[in-house]
Amino acid sequence: MSSDQDSCYLCKEYLRDPVSIPCGHVFCSICLKTYWDHADHTGSFLCPQCRVSYSKRPTPRRMAGSRHSTNQRNSEAFPPPPPSPDYNYAGPQDVGCDICIGKKHRAIKTCLMCLASYCEKHLKPHFESATFKRHKLVDEIGHLDRQICPQHQKGLELFCRTDQMCICVLCTVKEHKGHDMVSAEQERAEEQQRLGATQAEIQEKIHDRLKQMEELKQAVDSLKNSAQRALQECEKMFSDMMRSIERMQQEMAKLISSNKRAALNNAEGHLERLSHEIADLKRRDNEITQLSRTEDHIHFIQSYHMLIAQTEAEELPTVSVNPYFTFGPVNKAVSEMKQHLNEFGNEELVKVAKTVNKMTFCQLDESKKRRSTKHESIKSDEAAMYKSVPVQEPQYREDFLKCESQLL
Repeated sequence: MSSDQDSCYLCKEYLRDPVSIPCGHVFCSICLKTYWDHADHTGSFLCPQCRVSYSKRPTPRRMAGSRHSTNQRNSEAFPPPPPSPDYNYAGPQDVGCDICIGKKHRAIKTCLMCLASYCEKHLKPHFESATFKRHKLVDEIGHLDRQICPQHQKGLELFCRTDQMCICVLCTVKEHKGHDMVSAEQERAEEQQRLGATQAEIQEKIHDRLKQMEELKQAVDSLKNSAQRALQECEKMFSDMMRSIERMQQEMAKLISSNKRAALNNAEGHLERLSHEIADLKRRDNEITQLSRTEDHIHFIQSYHMLIAQTEAEELPTVSVNPYFTFGPVNKAVSEMKQHLNEFGNEELVKVAKTVNKMTFCQLDESKKRRSTKHESIKSDEAAMYKSVPVQEPQYREDFLKCESQLL
């Protein structure tokens, strides 16, 4: 560390816990931290010495202490705390004293007669000397060049209402001769009064907008709650309808099963009876075969007449079968029921959609619009934010099909 870096630029004392920043300058750690803490609200960090600007706050790099501070730490068991830096110097966002040479102190007042800003030290003559008795002091303001007439290099003291501009005394002689002119103080007083009325109107608008915003928020909360309740109730009702449809499905399944079981039982009875009849007929056929082979003529004649009489006396019932018997009518009935439910459901959905789409949640009341000003011009896309987007009602079959909901 060179000899010219043994002292801190901020506190003008020997460096204590020195740190360096990217531009190479060295400061006391506490001095630099406090200096940049004051600049945190600006978002722009400047080197206190060379005024190099950094977009974000750099991280200081610790360095070895100065020779003086090293010798002092060696000679003192408990070194004194570092002195507090003087933060009366003007920062990046402060108005500097126009009289200070070198590093400027922060200005506390501006003289409208001198067109200069003064720190506490250089402001004393304005209070102590009678020469400055009539000078007007105001809180420090920057850009004093705006207070000077660019043509005559005099202070602006008057206001030309004809040209709507601030002028100096010399401007009244030629450039603004014959114009309507008043003192800046008088124009300020009148504009201040109008500004108060404008501020009151703005505050009224703010109150009105806050009230509307609160009403809109409450309406939004109510809308959310209403939509949630509607969803829950619709889910419950559709669940009930689905359970009803499931019950109808079970009843239809029972009907099909009971009819199938009755038909099968009837067919099985006929099959069993036919089996017995076939067995009896086979037995007779076997007896006839044996009888035809006997050589005993008397036995043949007696048995023949008995078999013939038994066969002629017995008439077997005929079992007729319907080859076209199916459960097709059941399928047809269920299909028609499905179609009816779909048509009814679609009609009801369209009615509900028409009813809901006709209701407007919120919109701008154009009848209460006041006269527009250059500050109150509202863009059409901004106005659209306040108005619900209307949903086009279905008119043709294709539009109704878009709302179709399959219930089965």
